[in-house]
Amino acid sequence: MPFIFIVIYLVLVLVRPQEYPQWAQAGIPFLPIALITALVAWLPSRHKRFDEPQYLLLALFLLVTSLSVAFNGWSGGGLEQFNVFAPTLVAFVLLANSALTRKRVVFVIGVFTACAVLLAIHGIKQSATGLGWTGMPLIDDGRIQYLGIFSDPNDLGMLFVICMPMALYLGSRGGLLGLRRLVWLAGAGLLLYGIFLTNSRGSLLALVVMSGAYLWQRRGPVSALVLAAVCLALLKLVPSRLDQLDVQERSATGRVEAWYEGMQMFIAHPVWGVGTDRFTEFNELTAHNSLILVLAENGFIGFFLWFSFLGYCFWMMARILRHAPELSDDEDVIEWRRDRAIAMTLLVSLVGYAATAFFLSRSYVMLPYLLSAVVVAHFTAVRERFPDVVPFNLGQDLLRWLVLACVAVVGFYGLLKVLLAMT
Repeated sequence: MPFIFIVIYLVLVLVRPQEYPQWAQAGIPFLPIALITALVAWLPSRHKRFDEPQYLLLALFLLVTSLSVAFNGWSGGGLEQFNVFAPTLVAFVLLANSALTRKRVVFVIGVFTACAVLLAIHGIKQSATGLGWTGMPLIDDGRIQYLGIFSDPNDLGMLFVICMPMALYLGSRGGLLGLRRLVWLAGAGLLLYGIFLTNSRGSLLALVVMSGAYLWQRRGPVSALVLAAVCLALLKLVPSRLDQLDVQERSATGRVEAWYEGMQMFIAHPVWGVGTDRFTEFNELTAHNSLILVLAENGFIGFFLWFSFLGYCFWMMARILRHAPELSDDEDVIEWRRDRAIAMTLLVSLVGYAATAFFLSRSYVMLPYLLSAVVVAHFTAVRERFPDVVPFNLGQDLLRWLVLACVAVVGFYGLLKVLLAMT
């Protein structure tokens, strides 16, 4: 029962019918109702799982995002931030706890993809007529948009990018005399066209990075780099904003300057940062980078938690892909191949999020945490089926993540110095 309600919540988050003009006027809080209903249905469950480190890391990150505001002189703002981000933690826990079978993981992947395809169809209609069925027009430069958290074309492109590997995975499964394959591959084509209509440079680059990541896993780094170079050359020929991608271009220069200001905020407030959602109080532009946004607003403590949370998601899927279990019969071989295929899909989707988030301030939005919940659910389910898959232990990995977080900060600072020298 909790699974049904959390899936309804997922659909409401992605499709957002409660924000359509005919529903918005009703004033009914559909999202809170759906989430609270799912929580109430889950609480009596005897199968609660908190094995994976992400549960603790996200709870601590919620606390730090609130304390970063309170410690910067606004205690009431800390409570307000807690109330804003707490639904993300609840949704993560419920989805990760509810999708603990392969069938449910695949179903959630299908829901993600179907919702994204629906938004792509909305964008195609919007592009053709100038107005979508939601009442949302094209933005001034002709790019498509949607409602709520997807009202920015870049956010919409991020959703399409994340769901592209999912659509291709679903299209590889066959069934129903090939009709299922045809439907999902057509969906992948619609998502690709939707990315083109968003004209988001970050999303186009993410396609290249995802293709390289997939080929790296299958064929090695040389093939991945060759493919990335070819894809970049081809994308340069496509009419898009990608041909304007240059460090000295005005938009790119503004982003680099925002990154620099964010690093200065971190240097001035290294422990707790300047406070969640306060970046634009210190700089006219937002950070345009999820990493630097967390670093500036939540300091090293918040960054360490956020970085470790996402890092574990990548590590989990990589562990499944690299694991060689002892398989007793042909059925186990088939089961393992299915689990690996899902792990590869989710890993590439994570790469897509990371690539787009590098150019966007999307550290706190719901989408990556819902994706992470599916990752955690899949890893937990795989460990149930194949107990020899080694679990993770935050206590044992703590020093590793501290070192990697420091390396990430230093590496970003070095990249920033190079980019500033080029502007």
